[in-house]
Formats: sequence, C-alpha cells, structure tokens
Amino acid sequence: MSTMKNKYIIRFRISEKKFCEILKYFSLDLDAIKIAKICKISRNSTNKILKEIRILMSKECEKISKFSGEIEIDESYLGAKRVRGKRGRGASGKQPVFGMLKRDGKVYTQIV
Repeated sequence: MSTMKNKYIIRFRISEKKFCEILKYFSLDLDAIKIAKICKISRNSTNKILKEIRILMSKECEKISKFSGEIEIDESYLGAKRVRGKRGRGASGKQPVFGMLKRDGKVYTQIV
C-alpha cells in the first residue's frame, strides 16, 4: 500500500497527482461541486482544499505586494463645481478617483 504524500498542503490525505488535478480545475474557475464530481472526492474535502489554496495564494501575494499592514481605501469624484443636477456618483462631468493610504506611508491614487 502506497502512502499518499502531498508536499503542498500538509495533513490532507490526497495524492500529489490528485492535488494537481484539483489545482488545474481551480485555475479554470470551476466551482467546488464540479471539481468534486470530476475528481471523485467529497465536496467538503474539495472546499477545504480550495480554501487552503486561496490561503497559500494570499501569502504569496503578500510577499510581493508593496502594501502590508493596515491600508485605507476610498473613492472620490473630482471636477468642476456642481451646476444643478445630480450629486455624488451620478454627477456629470466629474472624474472618479480611487486612493489607497498605507498607515504612516505614501498615498497612491488612480483615476478610474
């Protein structure tokens, strides 16, 4: 009897081949129910594996990200003074701007 080893996710009793198959279907954006049916494993196990994949992905993204810690985000609408008409998001002639602030750091803005 061969032991099921998986170097990517610890304590999951699936083979590395099965894990790679799940990862392939995850990258194709299939939902957990379809992946479970195709790979012939339970939906709950599939959900746990997909959750673990997402956690691993977020950790890798944090390593390469410029941002870490607390970040504040907000949007605003900049442009000419309002002249009779809609206010807020529906205001005509206003340009939406998205901003991100790292605590005690730089402010990054982007025109949307």
